[in-house]
Amino acid sequence: MKKAIIIVLDGTGIGELPDAEQYGDSGSNTLMHIKEKCPELELPNMCRMGLGNIEDCGNLFEKTAEPLGFYGKAAEMSKGKDTTTGHWEIAGLCLQQPFPTYPNGFPKELIKEFEKRIGTGTLGNYPASGTEIIKELGAEHLKTGFPIVYTSADSVFQIAAHKSVVPLEKLYKYCGIARELLQGEHGVARVIARPFEGEEGSFVRTSERHDYSLLPVGNTLLDSVKAAGMQVKAVGKIRDIFAGQGITEHIPTNGNANGIEETIRLMRSDINGLIFTNLVDTDMLYGHRNDVKGFASALEYFDNKLPEILDALDKDDLLIITADHGCDPTTLSTDHSREYVFILGIGGGIKGNIGTRKTYSDIGKTVAEFLNISSDIRGESFL
Repeated sequence: MKKAIIIVLDGTGIGELPDAEQYGDSGSNTLMHIKEKCPELELPNMCRMGLGNIEDCGNLFEKTAEPLGFYGKAAEMSKGKDTTTGHWEIAGLCLQQPFPTYPNGFPKELIKEFEKRIGTGTLGNYPASGTEIIKELGAEHLKTGFPIVYTSADSVFQIAAHKSVVPLEKLYKYCGIARELLQGEHGVARVIARPFEGEEGSFVRTSERHDYSLLPVGNTLLDSVKAAGMQVKAVGKIRDIFAGQGITEHIPTNGNANGIEETIRLMRSDINGLIFTNLVDTDMLYGHRNDVKGFASALEYFDNKLPEILDALDKDDLLIITADHGCDPTTLSTDHSREYVFILGIGGGIKGNIGTRKTYSDIGKTVAEFLNISSDIRGESFL
């Protein structure tokens, strides 16, 4: 039995990419800026793995003379800075064209067709924070029953609705219709159901969010592992990101704590293949809300749980911890940022500095080689 584990700390970038200016992200550096704003932040276990040894991290995080495994960072080769693009690239699929975004809202003809298909009008249709738009339009939504449509700097078509007005089953149906409609030139990365509840003035989003992603446009690490007859355990929103493709089992989670526990449980079980975990709180709860202290606390929690993760690691396993993009909570923007991501790992006989990788896909290529499977995915293994 042989297994590889990839854990993604969503949104935890470590510095602007050379082309960050093109994305409006000049100066972004999620991890370093959090440390500057919260100097009390300590990540001793990640530093034992080599976090402080990564280029540009050592001036704020402690270096170690004897890292537990290997460390480095990776640039994003794909065009974009969203969750889907980042995860697909980790899995060996690079996008030459970015997913479409809608800074001025979706075209009127597209919204009219969506309204025709769902049989009702809509509200919104502009970029907004999910928590703010339900404050702005929630009362009107209760009166009219019209779902709230909005987007962000990411390639997303989001539909918010109060559970008492649009039951979950109907909201999910609306999202399925939107997903069928949003193809080709309007093929956004994700359609997202955003249910909420509560009274006017105190609306809160529920945990019943559901993402409807495009199918990956090519072969990924997940497809290759599954095709080799091995298991692919998707923890958290990994299933949604890959639209279920290449996955043998989905393990839903309700936050980072639950995601970490499920990952540890799987690591201690008899699995031959891949465990792929997304820990979303850093991005969803804190990065997008510019909550620096919350982000720092989530990082500390993960670091405190890291010894348990390492204890669950068999001697023949490969563990890689990384991110999918930045989401700098110290900038005016509440959106993702175009950044390098860190790579920390143990196993596969890899030790020391793996340098600056040209693409996140080197992670997927390394896992494929480690699992001894043939794969045409992009990337250069650092095994």
